[in-house]
Amino acid sequence: MKTKFLSVALGIALSAIILSASAQKSYTEGLVTIKTSARGQNIEMNEYFRSDSIATTFSAGPVNIKLLADANYKFFAVVADVSAFKIKKAAIYTPDEINQVLSSFPAFTFATSTETKQISGFNCKKVVATDTKTQKTYDIWITNDISLPAAVIEKYYTSIGGVPIQYTSFQKGPDGALVSADYTIIGVSDQKAPAGSFGIAPDFDKISKDELDAMARRNQ
Repeated sequence: MKTKFLSVALGIALSAIILSASAQKSYTEGLVTIKTSARGQNIEMNEYFRSDSIATTFSAGPVNIKLLADANYKFFAVVADVSAFKIKKAAIYTPDEINQVLSSFPAFTFATSTETKQISGFNCKKVVATDTKTQKTYDIWITNDISLPAAVIEKYYTSIGGVPIQYTSFQKGPDGALVSADYTIIGVSDQKAPAGSFGIAPDFDKISKDELDAMARRNQ
């Protein structure tokens, strides 16, 4: 009887270990680290998130940039700090400008393939995303190992069926044209954001999106 009991207990313990190892980890607050490149320069982005907002920080040459957004696409700001020239600017988009940017993004349909691979330690499967506006396709690698708040997932990938790990990201350039870049998530943790990460410090000059675009064009 004891042997039978021990056998059953061992089986339950092993099942618990297996389930624990394969269980999806759900994040509600933390840090996503992303690698990309621009103008031949490798860039590492730190995206702090909560359930209602994100703050993405990175450096491009002498400029330290922070992108602020909320989960409902009602707020977006680009905060730029160029310490060498004592420049601190925060461009806050109007609701109409946010809607214009959102409307310029691709509208995707998704087809899940049978291809799988590991990326940054995540078990990923390939999804082919087709832009219904241009019919252009993109290979997106997603994982179900983790779940992240909706604020973290790019709007055009919210129905893709998982968390994009290796994907194409889109933004509207200063000349109004849609530009894209390849992103790869290289890490996710529950590290909390430093104090003040989700706000704009009072010593930043608040400017418009048009002023920001003019500055960007001058530096192209």
